[in-house]
Order: sequence, then C-alpha cells, then structure tokens
Amino acid sequence: MVMVKSSPEALHRLRHSAAHILAHAVLELFPGTNFAIGPPIKDGFYYDFEREEAFTDEDLARIEARMKQIIAEGHKFEQRFVAREEASAYFRERNQPYKLELIESFADQQISLVQHGSFIDLCRGNHVEKTSDVKAVKLLSVAGAYWRGNENNKMLQRIYGTAFYSEKELDAYLTRLEEAKKRDHRKLGKQLDLFSFHIEAPGMPFYHPKGRILYDNLIRYWRDEHEAEGYLEIRTPTMLKDDLWKQSGHYDHYKENMFFSEVDEGTFAVKPMNCPGCTLVYRSSQKSYRDLPLKLAELGMVHRRERSGVLHGLFRVNAFTIDDAHIFCTEDQIEGEISKCIALVLRIYRTFGFQEIKIGLSTKPKESMGSDEIWTKAISSLKAALDHNKIEYGVNEGGGAFYGPKIDFEITDSIGREWQCGTIQLDFQMPERFGLSYIGPDNQEKRPVMVHRAVFGSIERFYGILIEHYAGAFPLWLAPVQVRLLTISEKHVAAAEKYALEIEKSGLRLERDFSNEKIGYKIRQAELQKIPYVFVVGDREAESGQVAVRQRGRKDLGSQPLESIIKRLQEEDQRKQ
Repeated sequence: MVMVKSSPEALHRLRHSAAHILAHAVLELFPGTNFAIGPPIKDGFYYDFEREEAFTDEDLARIEARMKQIIAEGHKFEQRFVAREEASAYFRERNQPYKLELIESFADQQISLVQHGSFIDLCRGNHVEKTSDVKAVKLLSVAGAYWRGNENNKMLQRIYGTAFYSEKELDAYLTRLEEAKKRDHRKLGKQLDLFSFHIEAPGMPFYHPKGRILYDNLIRYWRDEHEAEGYLEIRTPTMLKDDLWKQSGHYDHYKENMFFSEVDEGTFAVKPMNCPGCTLVYRSSQKSYRDLPLKLAELGMVHRRERSGVLHGLFRVNAFTIDDAHIFCTEDQIEGEISKCIALVLRIYRTFGFQEIKIGLSTKPKESMGSDEIWTKAISSLKAALDHNKIEYGVNEGGGAFYGPKIDFEITDSIGREWQCGTIQLDFQMPERFGLSYIGPDNQEKRPVMVHRAVFGSIERFYGILIEHYAGAFPLWLAPVQVRLLTISEKHVAAAEKYALEIEKSGLRLERDFSNEKIGYKIRQAELQKIPYVFVVGDREAESGQVAVRQRGRKDLGSQPLESIIKRLQEEDQRKQ
C-alpha cells in the first residue's frame, strides 16, 4: 500500500492543534506551570513553559499519554472573540503572565480565543475540527528557549513534538530521525577526523588535514565549473570601514549580527557579506558595454554574530565562506544570465546526487530599498527567466532580500530532508548606491544591473549537508583518502611500499596501514573510516604485482593487476560519481 503524504497546509493545522493539546496536558499534570507560545514548525510543533523543575523523560512520557487521552476524547476546537478586558481577566485569574503580555502587545480590541474541552488559549485559529483528528503524536525532546527569543528574557523550557494524520507517516518520520542521528555531521566529523570546534573561537570550525582535503576538493570542482562559465575570481578584504556598510544598506539590516573593531582610521566592520567589496572592484576602472556581462566570483569568508544557543555544528556558525559571484550586466542581458545561473546551479547539485530540487521565487519584503516600479521590473525579469526555461516554481511572497527579489533552490538529501542552499538575487539598488556605470554604445554613461548568486551558499553548511547526505561515505572524487593499502604481515611491507609509490604517482590519495595488527582488524578500521577502496598485499600479491581489492561496503573485487585497478579508479575519479 502506498503511503499518501499529507499536504503542508493540513499538517500545519494538525500540528497547531497538537500544540494546544500539549499545553492542555502539561497544565493539567503540572499545576502552577506558566505557558507561553506554541506554534507549528516545519517538522512538528513546540510549546514553551515556565516551571521551576526541569521536565524529565518520564514527564514527557506522562504528558504524551495524557495527550493521547485528550485526543481520544474528541473535543471540538471552537474559536470565539472577546473584549481585551475579558481576555486579560481570564488569564490574570489563572496567573498566566506570558498570556497577559501577549494581550498587551495586540492592537486588536477583540481577542481571539480557542477552546477544546476545558482548555482555553490565545490563538488566531486554523485548527482541525476536533482533537481526535490528530491520529498520531510523539513528543521528542526538551530544550531551553528565551522568551520571545531575547537572551535578556527568562529562559523557558521548550517541549518539541510532532504529529501526523497516520501512524505510518509518524513511523516513517521517526525512522528518518534515527537515520539522521547516525548521520549527524558533528559525530561523523569527529569519527572521520574532519573538523573540530574550540572555545577559543566559538562557532568557528577548525579543519583537520583530512577535512581540509575534502574542503579543497569541493573548491576545486567549484573553480573548474566557474572557469568554464567565464567567471573571474577576485579576493576582497575581511574588514572594511563601517561607512561602506551604511552606503550598501547592510548596516541598517545586519548591524546586530556584525563584528566591529575600532582602529586609528575609525570604525571597521568584519564583513558579513561580500557584495560591497565586489562593487569597489568593479568601480576601480571604467567599464564599457563590451565588458559586460562581467562575472566576478569570490570565495569570501564572512563573519556574523550568532547567539551561542543557536550555534549548531557547521550548519550555524559565526565564520563561514560564501561561494559568491556577482554578475554586472545590462538590462537586456538579465534573462540570459539568470538562465545560465540556473543551469549552473542545477548541474552542480546533480553532480552530488541531489535530483529532487525545488525552486522558489521570493518577492519584495516589508523592509526593502527602492521603488515599487523597480521591484516590479526585477520580479518580472526573474519570472521571465524561469518561464522561458519551463521551470516549475513556487512563490514566496515577501521573502526577497532587502535590495531585490530572488530565486531560491531547495535540495532534498538521501533520506528526504530538504535544505535551502543556492540563491540568485537581482539587484537594481546597489549599482545605484555605489554609482556604478558603464559606457554604452552611444558613448553615454549607463547603470549596470547586479546579479548576486551562490551555489553552495555557506560552504561550511553545504559541507555539513554532504557529510549527512553521504553518511560520511563520500564518492571517490571527494573522499579525503581514496585508497588504504594494507599488508598481511611485516614481510610484505617492502612490496607494499613499492606499490604505494606507484599509487601516489598516479594522483590517487593513499593512506598506508603497514602495522602488525591482524588483517581482519585493519579491514574493519578502513570500513569505519568509510574509505572507498582497500588494497591488500600478501604473499601472492607481492609475487604477482597484483593487489587484492575490496570496495567499501565489504565488496570483495578479487586480485587485480595494480596498473589496471589504478586506471579504473582514475576514470571513476574523473566521472565524479
């Protein structure tokens, strides 16, 4: 039987309802608890509570059991509107300060309440009809969370859970969660000796030798693809005067997440973006229409201040590299350049095995620069490129950058998780702010258009995604160590060393294990390190010029001439499969 996935809208309603059921259960089981907010989120829901004692695993089991009872009781979700005074009186009587604070923040005179059974909550609605519509629910974890996300406020306890319309969907999700735990890039990063974090540089990764090889393989591939597309690589300073960021508009939108330093010449900012530096490179010499499109690429390290509570391995860091590129072009060239960017992004993702790729068009946000006329022109240009290439896409109203609309790419990994990575942004604002120009065919100065785009986005984050996507078992072309050469005993070391020199001369990345451990142990260690190929040298191999070949996954490929297996691996490496 094929399992039908529930729609995102239906799951949103279901999980919103489950959050209310969670709060109902907690307040009933633990009198005196204060409840704050409990929204649905992408993969489930949460609710924040204030309670002196910490919730334990045993508490979660009790809460979940009571939730299932409430669900079985089939209470209807009913919404009604009351005067502010009545709503405030209700929650004041029950000593619920967070609800009172929320009511004070509302501009509405009529307050929306939602009730199921005896439980009443502040809510704008959008629930299932009755509690029994929640067919499958599971509480997952407890974490700390500041009230309203402000670290100056009280730390609350956030209970996370998930809910589905069927047990099959829930079971599939829980299986995926277990698989995700095994693939956790932080765990694999340590196991495979790729990277580490240290308190001396919070949220800033340290790449170990093998981790650096993997990083460099990514960059080498990126450079090859971009050189073939006519990009020119630049490098700009890490610190620039704060006046530059005010001019670009980043200061007003990002200053709380920027690092600053006072030096003799004034205040400098560690760059959170690469864009303004690139405009200075463009502006350093006069450009002609014959120079356009000009494609300037930069692997630029940026720094953004993140609260310690949100740092998460390579996925959320304070320092990372963006694989930026900025294309300066004429208005007539926009559609063609956007189309080339789309093709490049899709080609690179498919090299890594990401076949399911969602594309979205994000439009003008509430906080933005520029006139409605320019925004309409920019949005129309992106739509034209997508439509011309017959690409299906969704529209994210108000999700654009403050300076322009964008196309976002969301990839699905090998266990079905979705990750937003690449972006293409169309910008009429920054060329205006920085006075960029080119000389047109009529010898008059004209304003170029600026396309911002990134394929990986944050290289650190993409690196972490790849670790989890491959579960650390990287394809040959990416693997830090491609071959591990093993000896059965000490008497085979001389022959193995001769073979090692041939393998290294071929360009394959080799690691030796000529230790006195038993061969079974050596092979198991290679499997744990997820090395693609193991070559074994024993009596027969030492005499014949062959090696016994094992492929990752315990596949015995038998004895093969060293020259032929080297050639085969070189071809596999070139194919990037």
